[in-house]
Amino acid sequence: MMVSAPQTDINWAFGSALLDPDIPLPVGVTGPRGKKAEKRFAVYRNNVVVSLVNALGDIFPAIRTLVGRNNFGHIAGKFVRAFPPGSPLLFEYGRDFPDFIAGLDPLRKYAYLPDVARLERAWLDAFHAADAVPLGFDALAAIEPAQLGELVFTAHPATRIVESDHAIVAITMRSRAGASLAGIKPDTPETALVTRPDAAVELRALDRAGGTFFRSLLHGEPLGAAAGRATEADGHFDLAAAIAALIESGAFTALSTAQTTTGGE
Repeated sequence: MMVSAPQTDINWAFGSALLDPDIPLPVGVTGPRGKKAEKRFAVYRNNVVVSLVNALGDIFPAIRTLVGRNNFGHIAGKFVRAFPPGSPLLFEYGRDFPDFIAGLDPLRKYAYLPDVARLERAWLDAFHAADAVPLGFDALAAIEPAQLGELVFTAHPATRIVESDHAIVAITMRSRAGASLAGIKPDTPETALVTRPDAAVELRALDRAGGTFFRSLLHGEPLGAAAGRATEADGHFDLAAAIAALIESGAFTALSTAQTTTGGE
């Protein structure tokens, strides 16, 4: 296909028509030797839309499984037309998809879907985050007991928190594995901790208190304050178990007090 019109105008018209089959072939677009380009453009348009729909399916595989491939293709096609890519990097695409599906009336009875999509988006962001050495137990053991409450932790670039009123970790992991959701209570609140201590992304389900604890640390609050918030959320909060998960998960890379800064081991 060839373009023969002012570049700014044709770029806008070409991009609009490319994702909307109801828009006719833009003026100035022709085939080789000036031939009509309607069929060529239709093929190109279809290929672009299909590639974007497939990209969304790769980004949100649990959602694709939960709603079914055909339904997902229909939903993703609508999204592609409403939200064209803003970056040449396909892994950046689909950040508005969770909010998009939250606004679809047929899916409202599946209230967990938007948060599952948010978790999948966080999973991909964690996968592409910068590498870093996670904090080791030795770094924590070197701190004087009197200073523990004042510790401030530096988050690993891959660490994410996704809070939900639904069992998003269980649903996501089962769906990605192609397993049944039998036995899962969708309305069980879960906070997802997303980490990537090595090459693989890991998901952990936290209760409300655990989610409060990790979120507070990620926001830069000292360990003592974070533990206090978690205890307010649940009087049975287990600080020792939470600190073990803090290290085992690889969620942080360094810690500091007013006097020292200690990196991961």
